[in-house]
Amino acid sequence: MKEAAGRAAVDALVKSGMKLGLGTGSTAIHAIRRVGELLAQGVLSNIKTFATSFQSEIECEKLGIPFFPLNSRELSGSLDLCIDGADEVDPQNRLIKGGGGALLIEKVAAYACAAFAITVDESKIVDTLGTGFPVPVEVIPEARLSAGKALEKLGALVTLREALRKAGPVITEHGNLILDIRFASPVDPVAMESEINRIPGVVENGFFTRIRPVVYIARSSGTVETRN
Repeated sequence: MKEAAGRAAVDALVKSGMKLGLGTGSTAIHAIRRVGELLAQGVLSNIKTFATSFQSEIECEKLGIPFFPLNSRELSGSLDLCIDGADEVDPQNRLIKGGGGALLIEKVAAYACAAFAITVDESKIVDTLGTGFPVPVEVIPEARLSAGKALEKLGALVTLREALRKAGPVITEHGNLILDIRFASPVDPVAMESEINRIPGVVENGFFTRIRPVVYIARSSGTVETRN
């Protein structure tokens, strides 16, 4: 299902000459592979991409997809389109992202693009955000406890994300920590995105509400639904 959603988004939206943001994770990687396939076939050309994580950069390297820093002359700080995955999508196409730990750069890319597309399988579609999949909050190491206490005052249950195959916490690609938070009851994700970022020491959080994407939803029936 993840592959079907990624391929559908690329086939529908990606055009030659685009400045393209490529997301991170087990669903977004299928979109990257489809871009590489179409470039190799000559269907696409002159694509300039921005990869939102080391994982995505490595995949681009493998496939011969040219990628550049967002501040480069080639991209000049803006993108025509960004394709990414999501951890949860609500009925208004608001999102939780950052399960893979790349939420900071994913949000920079998403909010710097003219068009935003999300590819998910049907398990990611929910009625409300923040009570199921945890919302990641990236914080500087010095704010681990103070930011955690401030998040608890907002009604969140706070957990420091621990690494797998490594002792200790997850360290992001910018040297920060991730606090995963859950709420006992539904919250307003628009208000909460802004409120969390007001906490000193918080770098960014995983609510994505300021840009509403087109969402490609792969169903177990084999179909891909497009939801604007």
